[in-house]
This record gives sequence, C-alpha cells and structure tokens, in this order.
Amino acid sequence: MIIVAAKLTFTSQKERDRMVSLSTPVQQATRDNEPGCHAYCFSADPCDPLAVQVYELWEDSASLVAHFEHDNYHAMLEISSQVGFVESVNRAYLTDRNEPVYGPDFEKKTLFFK
Repeated sequence: MIIVAAKLTFTSQKERDRMVSLSTPVQQATRDNEPGCHAYCFSADPCDPLAVQVYELWEDSASLVAHFEHDNYHAMLEISSQVGFVESVNRAYLTDRNEPVYGPDFEKKTLFFK
C-alpha cells in the first residue's frame, strides 16, 4: 500500500473552499473508477483557512502511477489552475508494515510493531 499525504495552500479561504467544491466530483470519480484507489480525499483543514489536507491510499505503485495518466488527475490539475493555488507540500509513503490501531475489542494498545 502507498499513502499520499499533502497540504495544499491557497490564497484565500474562498479559493480553498472553491477548490474543494469543484473537485468533489473528481474525488468521487477517482474513488469509483480508478483500480487500486482505496481513498482519495481533499478536505478543508478546520484549523487553517488557507489549507486543504490530502489523504490518498493506493493498492500499489502501479495504481498510483496509472492515476497520474488518468483523466481524473488531469481534471484536478485543471481545477487547481482555476483557483488561488499557492503550493503543495507532499509525500508518498510505502507501508511495508502495518497493523490495526486498536485491539480486537477496541482496547487501546500499549505497543505497536512488536
């Protein structure tokens, strides 16, 4: 699995909110139509009026690379060019190891990755 995390910055809250609104159908299309996409969310940061927080979860490298060639990706680029987009701080993380956050009965864990 690959996690993509990013913070996008915009010139104003109005432009940030416009980006989220315009991109919602593309976010849904990415989730519904792109093989290997488990999550694709561009959401307004509730603490920073200029920021969008991005979370993506992809099955593997091939599915993420294919996304960069897909019409949905190009639609997101087009939307970004129409609003006051300033910058993106982003990273992709390969999750070779993972485990549930809680125990089987939703108990808090006291150790991760034994």
